[in-house]
Amino acid sequence: MLGNKLAEQKTKIQTSETFLVSAVLAISGGFQDAYTYNVRDEVFSNAQTGNVVLMSQHFMMGQWKTAFRYFFPILAFALGVLVAEQIQSRYKNSKRIHWRQIVVIFEMTILFLVGFMPSKWNLLATMLVSFTCSMQVQTFRKVNGYGYASTMCIGNLRSGTESISVYIRNRNKESLRKTVYYYGIIFVFAMGAGIGGLLTIWFGVQAIWVSCILLLISCLLMIREKL
Repeated sequence: MLGNKLAEQKTKIQTSETFLVSAVLAISGGFQDAYTYNVRDEVFSNAQTGNVVLMSQHFMMGQWKTAFRYFFPILAFALGVLVAEQIQSRYKNSKRIHWRQIVVIFEMTILFLVGFMPSKWNLLATMLVSFTCSMQVQTFRKVNGYGYASTMCIGNLRSGTESISVYIRNRNKESLRKTVYYYGIIFVFAMGAGIGGLLTIWFGVQAIWVSCILLLISCLLMIREKL
């Protein structure tokens, strides 16, 4: 009976929630943060908490121009969540293509264009990357049924560590499994950030095209996505 219940739960997990797809997206998320920080004026595309801290600091110091460099990506991030939610609402029941694939294709298109933007357009480029990051974090929110974030670590770190605590207390194997998923996502995110740091040194603004490749892989993996 228990075996049948677990098997039934597994069939309900969509392709977009598998660890493989989630890992590819997390690598891309880490890569994008390293990209905007290293080649787009040291502004984060994902870590909006860091942007808020730096924005507030510069506002308080009267450095308005620098403060707005962090303010606009925050707004772009918020807008991305809004757009992703609207896409889900409109195309959730689409039979020809899954709505998550639409979001990923949208992301790829924007990031491809970012790769052509020169350094003088750094603010716009960072805003666009922040916009795509927020679309991703809004669209992909579960890994194997557990809530997670593919473009940031703090929530995953909290959830993974909480699961360790539950396992120590109850020896619950499900909690241990959750820990592996959360810390696995953190690890691949860090790998993406490290790779991003290296490739941005070598390829500059065009390095963002690596994220396009990663997103294409995730999109292809979702071809059998269940509606």
